[in-house]
Amino acid sequence: MKTYRFFMPPVSLMGIGCLKDVGTEIKSLGYKKALIVTDKVLVEIGLLKRLTTILDEEAIEYVLFDETKPNPTVKNVEDGLKMLKENNCDFLISFGGGSPHDCAKAIGLVATNGGSIKDYEGVNKSKKPMLPLVAINTTAGTASEMTRFSIITDEDRQVKMAIVDWHVTPILAVNDPELMINMPKSLTAATGMDALTHAIEAYVSTDATPATDAAALMAIELIFKYLKRAVENGNDIEARDKMAYAEYLAGVAFNNAGLGYVHAMAHQLGGFYDLPHGVCNAVLLPHVQSFNMKVAAKRFVDIARVIGITIEGLSEEKIAEEVIESIKKLSREIGIPKGLKELGAKEEDIKVLAENALKDACGLTNPQRANLEDIMSIFKAAF
Repeated sequence: MKTYRFFMPPVSLMGIGCLKDVGTEIKSLGYKKALIVTDKVLVEIGLLKRLTTILDEEAIEYVLFDETKPNPTVKNVEDGLKMLKENNCDFLISFGGGSPHDCAKAIGLVATNGGSIKDYEGVNKSKKPMLPLVAINTTAGTASEMTRFSIITDEDRQVKMAIVDWHVTPILAVNDPELMINMPKSLTAATGMDALTHAIEAYVSTDATPATDAAALMAIELIFKYLKRAVENGNDIEARDKMAYAEYLAGVAFNNAGLGYVHAMAHQLGGFYDLPHGVCNAVLLPHVQSFNMKVAAKRFVDIARVIGITIEGLSEEKIAEEVIESIKKLSREIGIPKGLKELGAKEEDIKVLAENALKDACGLTNPQRANLEDIMSIFKAAF
């Protein structure tokens, strides 16, 4: 009989205005000096100031690393690690979306385990927990603020490395929807579809459990109800709050049930062309689920119920098709590109993309096993 482990941060702060509690939480943990990992945009628009003001009030020291790229690289990790060591930081704070969180996790993991971040590609390759990380989220998508996943681009191979390791779980996750108010429509859409992908892949995963099912279904319901509202009106604080819960719940689901071929394939597109992860997921999601419905059609019945599809008199296969059409419709309504061609992907690269996708750890829990020809066919369908 198979047994399961359940991973999440020891503490998570949720809800409107919860950022104000970060300083006292850090003080109570006894940490002295942080390396803040973020990106230049969040500094330039003044959003980071909301955090540093709180740290200043609590006399918590910090140094700033704002070089994180949208797809964080091995060099980002090496540069951040150098700054961390030079300044004798005893913990990290990541501020932003998935990119700063992933970068900070990688920095923290190498800080305590040594070597290169390349040494930890795969599942549970480290021996020690990373340096403590407080992850403050500004998007509603990746859930990296609470997961054991870190995705880092190896520039030499043009591949996104999936580091799946419970030693990179943050000690404190913060989701204050007030920090998400300024997100552009395109980013709101992309990150929201990333969260939907997490929830659906976790729900059809071979490692799904009743605990992950509950989180995934609620995430799917919230996303279908609130994502379009958040895209259309970025100041809709209720929609932002509900999307923050949705992305967190989707994180709970995939952090423990795993993902599937959508992520395994999207990682290759991101690594090869430096494309936005959430958009790649959104384009691939319906095509991978069309492949999965051969063995997982029954799982789509529950998804159909929570998003309001009338299922009476329909076969499981027809219900699955209706769910896939609903995913496509939501993508259209929030401005997601129709296909990979629009993103600049090239059909002549499909074979190498597919070969790399089959090596990605995220594909291990996909419900339907695929060979090279299958993955190539899915890529072609997504063009």
